[in-house]
Amino acid sequence: MGLHLSITTDIFVQQLINALIVGSFYALIALGYTMVYGIIKLLNFAHGDLFMVGAYIGYTILALMTGTGGSVFGIIVAFLVAMIVTGFLGMGIERVAYRPLLKAPRLSILITAVGMSLVLENAVLAGYGAKPQIMPMTLPITGFTVLGTKITYAQIGIILVSALLMWGLQLFIHRTIYGKAMRAIAIDQTACSLMGVNVKKVIALTFFVGSFLAAAAGMMHAAYYGNITFMMGFIFGLKAFTAAVIGGIGNIPGAMLGGLMLGVLETIGTYVIGSEWKDVFAFIILILLLVLKPTGILGEKVTERM
Repeated sequence: MGLHLSITTDIFVQQLINALIVGSFYALIALGYTMVYGIIKLLNFAHGDLFMVGAYIGYTILALMTGTGGSVFGIIVAFLVAMIVTGFLGMGIERVAYRPLLKAPRLSILITAVGMSLVLENAVLAGYGAKPQIMPMTLPITGFTVLGTKITYAQIGIILVSALLMWGLQLFIHRTIYGKAMRAIAIDQTACSLMGVNVKKVIALTFFVGSFLAAAAGMMHAAYYGNITFMMGFIFGLKAFTAAVIGGIGNIPGAMLGGLMLGVLETIGTYVIGSEWKDVFAFIILILLLVLKPTGILGEKVTERM
């Protein structure tokens, strides 16, 4: 293991772009974790696999669109279909697997989430096989040079789309009646029910939004790296959960910040101590943060009402 401690300007710019792209993926997935946890206090460990399912749906749409799969139109169609279908899949999982257990002990619903993760992974394995699938399109490599580093328009596009999705979520949470209902349910679900709020509908919508964003990350990841596997959601799910905890689980801005921070930390770890140690580096940072600030960066201590 060799340590790389010197860095030039071009390497810095390239690593910064890599950190923003990976961090954007983590942030989009982490938002689903933190939204669900904030409302029903569930650690939805199947959420990372919805990231994977979104990538496979996008791959399937592109493969079916013979002749247009590599065009801008084909990519946009696959992107939208993957997000919408995965969003409804998330709603279906909530309805079938989680809603009947909302009043059950937390351990029961947690085990169900792990089981649902295995169901999604094995369903994709049965349908597509264990071999990695190559995306039937490639992103353009044209771009421009900044400080000696080539930055492609595709990289800028991924960062901008991720930022727009996160900004759109913020507007949805703070400017719409459903967003206000989500925030109210996160504070007191019983009081919201007594006030006439359709709690089940709002929880289902939360799963839709979280799955929608995870699928967007999955599709962008697949298009950027060019291949997908049925196990890709496992490690990304763990990393995104780590990002949510770093930012403060249950806090939406915290999930965004945690995802970007984890992307930066992972990129630094990859450059300094090698790619084989990047996961260890990221989780060591998580352990240190939990020891020093258990609530996360933006998390707050919550007093349990009796």
